[in-house]
Amino acid sequence: MFLTKKRNANETLILPLLPLRDIVVFPYVIAPLFVGRKKSTKALLFAMKTNKLVFLSTQTKTDIESPNKADINVKGTVGKILQMVKLPDGTMKTLIEGMYRATIVQFIENDAIFEVEIKPANIAEIDKQKAVAFNRTMLDKFQAYANKNKSIPRDLVKNISSIVNPSQLADTISAHFPFKLKDKKELLTLFDPEERIEKLVQKMAAETDIFEMEKKIKGQTQKQIDENQRNYYLKEQMRAIQKEMGTDPDNSRDEEFKDLKKRLKRKRMSKEAVGKARQEIKKLKMMQTMSPEATVIRNYIEWLIDLPWFNKSKTRLNVDQSEKILNEDHYALEKPKERILEYLAVLSLVKRVRGPILCLVGPPGVGKTSLAKSVARATNREFVRLSLGGVRDEAEIRGHRRTYIGAMPGKIIQSLKKVKVNNPVFCLDEVDKMSMDFRGDPSSALLEVLDPEQNSTFNDHYLDVDYDLSDIMFITTANTLHDIPLPLQDRMEIIRLSGYTEHEKLHIATDYLIPRQIKQNGLEDGIINFAQDILLSMIRNYTQESGVRSLERQIAAICRKIAREYVSKTPEEKKAFRVTINEDLLNTYLGPYQYRYGQIESKDHIGLVTGLAWTQYGGELLYIETVIMSGKGKLQITGKLGEVMKESAQAAHSYVRSRTEMLGLENDFYEKYDIHLHVPEGAIPKDGPSAGITMCTSIISALLQKTVKREIGMTGEITLRGRVLPIGGLKEKILAANRGGIQTIVLPEENKKDLQDIPDIILEKIELKWVSHMDDVLKIALDIEPKAMNKKRVHLK
Repeated sequence: MFLTKKRNANETLILPLLPLRDIVVFPYVIAPLFVGRKKSTKALLFAMKTNKLVFLSTQTKTDIESPNKADINVKGTVGKILQMVKLPDGTMKTLIEGMYRATIVQFIENDAIFEVEIKPANIAEIDKQKAVAFNRTMLDKFQAYANKNKSIPRDLVKNISSIVNPSQLADTISAHFPFKLKDKKELLTLFDPEERIEKLVQKMAAETDIFEMEKKIKGQTQKQIDENQRNYYLKEQMRAIQKEMGTDPDNSRDEEFKDLKKRLKRKRMSKEAVGKARQEIKKLKMMQTMSPEATVIRNYIEWLIDLPWFNKSKTRLNVDQSEKILNEDHYALEKPKERILEYLAVLSLVKRVRGPILCLVGPPGVGKTSLAKSVARATNREFVRLSLGGVRDEAEIRGHRRTYIGAMPGKIIQSLKKVKVNNPVFCLDEVDKMSMDFRGDPSSALLEVLDPEQNSTFNDHYLDVDYDLSDIMFITTANTLHDIPLPLQDRMEIIRLSGYTEHEKLHIATDYLIPRQIKQNGLEDGIINFAQDILLSMIRNYTQESGVRSLERQIAAICRKIAREYVSKTPEEKKAFRVTINEDLLNTYLGPYQYRYGQIESKDHIGLVTGLAWTQYGGELLYIETVIMSGKGKLQITGKLGEVMKESAQAAHSYVRSRTEMLGLENDFYEKYDIHLHVPEGAIPKDGPSAGITMCTSIISALLQKTVKREIGMTGEITLRGRVLPIGGLKEKILAANRGGIQTIVLPEENKKDLQDIPDIILEKIELKWVSHMDDVLKIALDIEPKAMNKKRVHLK
């Protein structure tokens, strides 16, 4: 058996404390220490006068000059002073032997020295057979490391091999193995010998693997250095051979410099860019050809010379011709077209105007990007499109600095080099989809690009010279405005593109989508015939969108299926092949209806009200239903609603309670009944204040047990006093109501000003009811007047 000398578990000692900074003293190990702190030297002198014992504990932080109780590890080693010498500078050199582990019980107040009461560790016994196994494992691991690391003395390995006590062997190896300070601290604090030995073996194995890996990396690095030296030597020999043969590489280099100077002389550039290019050419001359820096400078000079500093495409200034082109490419979209034509008219008068910054905001599929392309065609400019969706790196806009390996200019400068003119139509697509991370904020980098007052001196990080972007016509596109930072919005002219009406979709499908898909699918004109009622059925039953992207996909699907039938025909059959799409063929090609058109209910219901909602994809119908149950007055709101919408429901509930007498309800109805308000399609998040009057109508309908007229849709924000406040997205909501078969829409009075954007063909089909108070809404939807209701009490069942 191996056991450290047994001590009474309750035995304690009072010893002077010697805090150690960057060393750990283990039992069975003799360690030289240099002590310079006053309290520590006094502690050594005190120990020499008594029993020569001191308690050694490593500080928790090595940089603390004057440690207190919190800075001392409570576990340490009791050591015996073997020798002590005072050096001329006042420092004490002492030789201390580690005796056994102990734990601090308490700190004893003493201004002169650190003094602690300690309790020696009671070390458990180790089985003899297990001890042999432990010893062999530790010695094998230490020997394996010593064989790889030649800095470990051979004599040390030989001396350690003679130790029989496994606990002593573990402490001796821990003291001499090149562990980090925190690892040695951990090993000292493990009082259980078996646990300590297992941890020591794990750490030795890990350190051996790390040492092998470091050695391998160093070897590879050295090999790479040797390879580079060899290549350099061979290249110098080749240069010498080429000189002897009369093909001096320096001559070809001179030709390169002559070519660069000639191109620089011919190129029209800004004064700053010319000066920079000449400076870089001089720097390049003084460098070795094979220098990595030379390649970087050469690429930089190439970029400066290749950029279109003053190259412009000749702009078309004929307003009538441009209007004709815009109308050829797009149906409707009057506001954007009008703004483009205004710009061209001004340009034709003043010859020089700063490029406008337009932002087209609207749902997907309404033609924002294709409109930007049409603007380029109408103005006879080159077209550049840059998608900003998912861009997180500021360098995508402003470029990388030349200090980085593989540095390049930003996408703005790269695109201008590609089109070779500095006045294109530049479409920055999906500007609302940018995000930021540790690589910077690209939306902030766009501030300079899109500011007419600053972009004449745009500074790309790679070029490091000013470049004029003021002749570029920037057009940005976005689905939602609130995702674009306000400073960026301030620099742009916002033009909203709302969804298309059914009439507009029919026109677009007939004049644009069908001819394009017939051509793209290799069919001839006249082979396919779409009747208007079939197109209308496709719009209503196979798409549910504000734009026409899904509609074009359905038309393309039909064209592909017909193309497959067409190629299987004989030449004679192909001549007579014609297809007229009817309802049966529509179901065959596209399958059953994908959407339900005309979603208003077949009859009136109690507590079910149709609201109108705005989404980034256009307008939608929003159904709100309420039921009343016996309970304790709880208001339950479900349907994955946002905070604002929940607050609207609570405001509607409070309004109803405040109008108890006016509505003829029992005074204590809210204490006896639970109200459950639900918005279906719970998987879809919903938020915003505009469902306030819809929720209030639904609650009152359920309380009064009166049905709501199914042909009525409504939208408006409600206050606690019943005032109806204006809402946004009016056009999209009215279009959604028209699609869904709503005949009457209840709207806030203050939204009358927004009617100018809504087509007359839609307004003719829908009756608009303007309201300013909730009482007006109830009169329209439920055919009741709250002021007259107080004469009659409604008793809930």
